Amino acid sequence: MQIEKIATILFCLALIHCFSVSFFASWAKRFPKGTATESFLHLLSEVEIVFGFWAFLFLIIWFFIDGSAPVVQHQQSLNMTEPLFIFCIMILASTRPIVTLARMAILKISNFFNKIIPLNQKIIQFYCLMFFGPLLGSFITEPAAITLVALLLYRMIDIKISESFLYGILALLFINISIGGGLTHFAAPPILIVASSWGWTLRDVFLNLGEPVLLAVFLNTTIFTLFFRKKIITELNLIETDNYPMPWWVMISHLFFLVLIVMSAHHSQVFMGLFLIFIGLTTVTKNYQDGLKFKEGLLVAFFLAGLIVFGPFQKWWLEPILTSIGETTLYFAATALTGITDNAALTYLGSQVPTLSEVSKWALVSGAISGGGLSILANAPNPAGFSILSSKFPNQTLNAWKLFLAAVPLTIVVVVCFLLIGNF
Repeated sequence: MQIEKIATILFCLALIHCFSVSFFASWAKRFPKGTATESFLHLLSEVEIVFGFWAFLFLIIWFFIDGSAPVVQHQQSLNMTEPLFIFCIMILASTRPIVTLARMAILKISNFFNKIIPLNQKIIQFYCLMFFGPLLGSFITEPAAITLVALLLYRMIDIKISESFLYGILALLFINISIGGGLTHFAAPPILIVASSWGWTLRDVFLNLGEPVLLAVFLNTTIFTLFFRKKIITELNLIETDNYPMPWWVMISHLFFLVLIVMSAHHSQVFMGLFLIFIGLTTVTKNYQDGLKFKEGLLVAFFLAGLIVFGPFQKWWLEPILTSIGETTLYFAATALTGITDNAALTYLGSQVPTLSEVSKWALVSGAISGGGLSILANAPNPAGFSILSSKFPNQTLNAWKLFLAAVPLTIVVVVCFLLIGNF
């Protein structure tokens, strides 16, 4: 219990740190650029570093208390398949051929709607991107979907964009991605991590979550687009056709590896082997590449790995909560708790409770995906999206409070949808 309490204390400190990264960014500016102190404080201002950093401190403290044996045993018992998978899929999904293919699809869809709906082209493009992009996460996984959507948003967002609009876009992206992967049993981390344990199939997930998911993505995107329609026209750019020629065989070969890695998401040795072969393909097609985003992929994987290190030690306080409340209350509790802990870790802990009823399982998962946009750590793919868009934010840092405030109204819409037509 002593180690569990220490882990929980450090976990809470990591949460506080996550909401205070802007403080470290400001602190770093007080020291000469390039010095060790400035570099260290700048590192601590990177939100993707937070949980990995505090998890490392926890393991060191544990080592000095109990020695190396329990620390090594704990690390050996952890399943790091998800961080490895996100690392691979994020790098693959951010390659120029895949982004070009996604851009072509969005342009064709938006051009089709532009012919039949008399609206500004920017509004239609933005709507199509924020509606269809997150739903694509149910098929190519949420990490891949958020990478593609964020890269296209990066091209749309103007350097003079207002801060409130920027945080609104990020909140909409996080929330729609979190619920958009809820149509299948293999794409959203909080569903993927429990589907096997609870025997859920594609049919189960689609029938139980499909209606509220589709309705919530539709309402959120529609309401946001209508509310910010003037800013979309004045502060966003059109997604243009890429001037660089991209052969079809290059795009198809990249899509082939994307599908294979998604299909082998549960088997790290398989998808890592495929990823290494894919790296070889990028060297052959280097004329059609922009350089692989290893840094961004590593940071996001490091973030999630830190959460996984802490996860098992939070069972002592989470389990009593999950087993002592009704289904509707459990849904609200899961939605709120997702704002301060990774939703996949939350559902994983739920899968360790054998007395959880079937209705409670759906309430827990529904709440976990509903709150996925309340913070950067609420959903595993969120850091991937922010790392791509970070240069658009002041000082390249995220203000967690501003994100939370922007996400609350959109999260309320999701909650209403699940309460009205959810299966709990």
